[in-house]
Amino acid sequence: MGLLCLGVFAHSAPAVPTASSVPSSSVLSIEALGKGTAPIGGKWQFHIGDNAAWARPDAPDATGVDGWEQLTADSSWGAQGHPAYAGYGWYRKHLHLTPAAGTDGNFAVLIPQIDDVYEIYWNGQLVGRNGGFPPHPKYVYLGPQHTFGIGAARDGVLAVRVWKAPLQSFDGAEIGGFEAVPLVGGIEAIAAAKTVDDYAWLRSQQFRFGLNLLYGLIALLGIWMWLRNRRQWVLLAVAAYCGAHVATLLLEMLRLAIHEPTELGAIQLVLGAQDVGLWYMLLFLFRLDRAPKLARFTRYLAIVDLAAFVVEAGLAVLDWSHPMVAPWVQGADGFFTAIVTITEIYPLVLIFFALKRRLDGARWFLAIAVTIDALLSELRIAFEQGSRFTNWHFGEKLSDPLFTLNGNSFTPSVLAGTLLLAAIVNALYQAVRETAQKQSALEREFQSARELQQVLIPETLPMLRGYGVTSAYRPAEEVGGDFFQMIPLEGHFAGSMLVMIGDVSGKGLKAAMTVSLIVGAARALAKTSYKPGEILAALNAQLHGRMNGGFATCVIMRLSASGRCTVASAGHMAPMLNGSEIEMNGSLPLGILAETQYEEAAVDLREGDHLALYTDGLLEARTHKGELFGFERLKEMFAVKTDAAQATEMAVEFGQEDDITVLTVRRLAATEESTTKIHTRVMPVVGAR
Repeated sequence: MGLLCLGVFAHSAPAVPTASSVPSSSVLSIEALGKGTAPIGGKWQFHIGDNAAWARPDAPDATGVDGWEQLTADSSWGAQGHPAYAGYGWYRKHLHLTPAAGTDGNFAVLIPQIDDVYEIYWNGQLVGRNGGFPPHPKYVYLGPQHTFGIGAARDGVLAVRVWKAPLQSFDGAEIGGFEAVPLVGGIEAIAAAKTVDDYAWLRSQQFRFGLNLLYGLIALLGIWMWLRNRRQWVLLAVAAYCGAHVATLLLEMLRLAIHEPTELGAIQLVLGAQDVGLWYMLLFLFRLDRAPKLARFTRYLAIVDLAAFVVEAGLAVLDWSHPMVAPWVQGADGFFTAIVTITEIYPLVLIFFALKRRLDGARWFLAIAVTIDALLSELRIAFEQGSRFTNWHFGEKLSDPLFTLNGNSFTPSVLAGTLLLAAIVNALYQAVRETAQKQSALEREFQSARELQQVLIPETLPMLRGYGVTSAYRPAEEVGGDFFQMIPLEGHFAGSMLVMIGDVSGKGLKAAMTVSLIVGAARALAKTSYKPGEILAALNAQLHGRMNGGFATCVIMRLSASGRCTVASAGHMAPMLNGSEIEMNGSLPLGILAETQYEEAAVDLREGDHLALYTDGLLEARTHKGELFGFERLKEMFAVKTDAAQATEMAVEFGQEDDITVLTVRRLAATEESTTKIHTRVMPVVGAR
């Protein structure tokens, strides 16, 4: 950008027409203009208020006459004697332009950011505008620079009509109107200057764009990993926090692309999501979600914070210029901004609770980075609020760059945000690594439990003369506590069989180990006792105090070759005989009380009678609509003497949720041969749910 020749002269020939013979202002004379550009600097005539006649070139604008004064264009009117002024203002500048040789003599002006809405007049003719004036104002916060052609006139008055929107809570007093000096030059030169300035702006945003690219990648990775494991809520929180940073940048880019105030309301919602994402990210990374009261308070505060941002978004789209609206809108803005400002310190509260726990290096790094970022943000926001009344400029100082690298300004906030991003990535990596290690250990535990359970489930059943026996075992995805055994008796009761089926509370390796204890003890007790009630009492004595608050239900039944069936239950569902439950007295599960007696019931089985024993996984099969399989279906199913495999498949098709174990015994006719049939399907380990 070059200025070929620039001079300022008192108003004389050639003169811009005025209504008075007395020179009304200085004329900025620029010689040989066309191949370069020149700043329209120096003093401008300025007047608050609004009058369409001030666009005319002959309008009187002498300093001190009818309220006209002189301001420069390199800073706002708020910094030049009109602090916190919102409303209309006019700028006027008399120009004498001499085109350079070899140029067509057509000129244009480059107008930098003007706060907020403006129109450009050249010799009384409107040549362009940016935004919309009341009663339907439309303006862009921190909008881009624009170029406007002013034709080939050599002498004239450049008039700028400006409207400043009512001030918001974070606005200082030194705002309004010009913020930088405009340029004038040939059309091509002005276009080139704008290109250079736009490139310089893009170059100054390189670091920010790169940082937001990292935010975007982390957000996408977080969403992808969360979709694969919906229980890892920290990933969703990280995605929300990082995605909000990217959304803020995209909204700003959209505003610059279409010159519309698209981000004013939407950015409030994005900032709310960013706040809540940060809170929950810290809650999970510091393992504070295990504190119910703190987690509940975080949820309530998140609702309040989001509600405040929603109200702020609604206020942003209202017409603040309307005299009936402005007072209460500004009051509401201050109130809800105060709420948001107070909630900004909540990350420090979470860090306070986190410090009471043992933190590793990654979490210490995160705590330090969050503290620095939160303090800088809170101080900047707090000092900005009402700064036009306090005249405190600490918020602006916190936004000043500490150094510049390749055109990129590095402010304390930028450095703190970069440090925080590095800390988040480091802490998230550590958390994911810990989760993967725990998941791997849990899967190994489940694999061990599954293998142990497979050993405890009989692969073959002993033959019992006069009976046809079927069994089925269908595990769910989790390792459950179902078990069943058929133990041949010896001695006086040789030829008889103990049949037991049960379910241990809990899942995983602990349940499998309890099952192994029950099965081993039952087999040992069967060598010295043949009574189901005595065996259950002995099992209960061994299990009491060893189940850490858990329990086990069990049914033991002694079948003799003569058809005599003696059965005792420890809190388990009674066996079904031909579709009806055998009448038995209620009893406690194993492991509840140290000394518990279990009563026995006896029935004589006739030819064709059908006994069914099962665990609650069969009864509690459930459809996707929540409908239970239930006792009625169970009775109907066993009334037609369904075998174990068929009963299990019916429940699985209905909707399996837990391990299903079924054992059926049918009394055969004298001419039939005894049979056993086992149907076991072991599911592969898929990890903990």
